[in-house]
Order: sequence, then C-alpha cells, then structure tokens
Amino acid sequence: MRRLPHGYTNRTTRDRATVVKHYEGPDAELRLERERLVLTALAGTVPVPPLLGAGEGALTLGFVEGAPGQELLDSGDAAEVLRSCGEVLRRIHATTGALGEGTLVHGDFGPNNLLLDPVGYAVTAVVDWEFAHLGDPIEDLAWCEWIVRMHHPDRVGALDAFFEGYGASVPDWPLRRAAMVDRCLELREFCRRWDPDGPAVAEWERRAEVTAGW
Repeated sequence: MRRLPHGYTNRTTRDRATVVKHYEGPDAELRLERERLVLTALAGTVPVPPLLGAGEGALTLGFVEGAPGQELLDSGDAAEVLRSCGEVLRRIHATTGALGEGTLVHGDFGPNNLLLDPVGYAVTAVVDWEFAHLGDPIEDLAWCEWIVRMHHPDRVGALDAFFEGYGASVPDWPLRRAAMVDRCLELREFCRRWDPDGPAVAEWERRAEVTAGW
C-alpha cells in the first residue's frame, strides 16, 4: 500500500480497492470512533467513503474515485469547485441524528477534504470526519473560507460561489473571522498536547495572528 500525500494528523495508505486510516496523536481512539459513527450514519445520505472495517487503531474504507478538491481549486474552475463545496455542506448541515440532536458540523471542512469529479465537479466523497461534532454551521462555513484565504489566496474571488452553493444567509465577516481564529487556536492546543515543543504549535499561533489581522 502507498501513503496518501494529503494527511496531516494521521497516516493514511491505500491500494487499488481500499484506504486504511491510522489514527495518531491526542484522542486517537475517540476520533476514530467519531468518524466510524458518522460514516455509518451518513452512508446513502451524503457522499462518504464506504466503511469496510475498524480495528487496531485504524479504519478501513473503500477507495472512492475523485480528484482532491485543493488540486482542482488551483487547476480547474475554482467557482464551480467551491459551489459544489457549498452544496454538499448544506446537505451535511441538514442531516439529522448522526451524532444526536443538533447540527452536524464536519469540523475540518474545506476543499482539502473533498474528492470531486474532475469534469463536472460533483462531490464524490467528503472525507476526514474525525473532528465532527454537534455545533454551529458557522464553524464549517468559516473554515472552508479560511482554507481558501490562507492556502489559495488567488481564488478568494470564487468564495461567492461557495456561499451561493450553500444557499443560506452568510454570517457577517467579523463573526466568520472570529470563528477562524478560534479554530486556529484549537488546533494550536491540539498540537501542544501532541508535541509541546514542536514547530506546529508556533505555526498555528502564527496563523491565528495572521487571521486576526485580516
């Protein structure tokens, strides 16, 4: 099996038919179980990878065809990619019962965690549900916007299509920016628990400061 290049917190490998995700770092067992529950609940409702098995600190998933969203954002039609992001996010937030009563929040939503048809840009799978929880939709809306602003700044003009695809009222910019800063600080603390003296702690601190200055 070969390792996939886009994982940050975990080690993910695949062969022609399966993907195996090994959970690492703080709360690894909790994050595995959360993703298992969500994938089971969303099967047939939202495009997610099929869950084939769980055990020994890993989930085994069926391989799904599709191009990573962050690659299409740079090489394809950014507006259509982000419109598809908004449309599938609306479906996620409309889902009931995946983790209990309330709004299901992906927790790390953005083109980096979507696979899409490289021709029509339909979403083939939403991946990496380990931070899913019940919360406020602004968390996912703001984080997808943050991914674009931080990592694809030349595609910021396409964000209007993301919000149009979502199809609901958009929280004001100060609220979205505050949600972005809060998530940066949460990830700083996650990294601090994992490796207190590692470079990721300072990097997320820097990103929080940059975001607060937008």
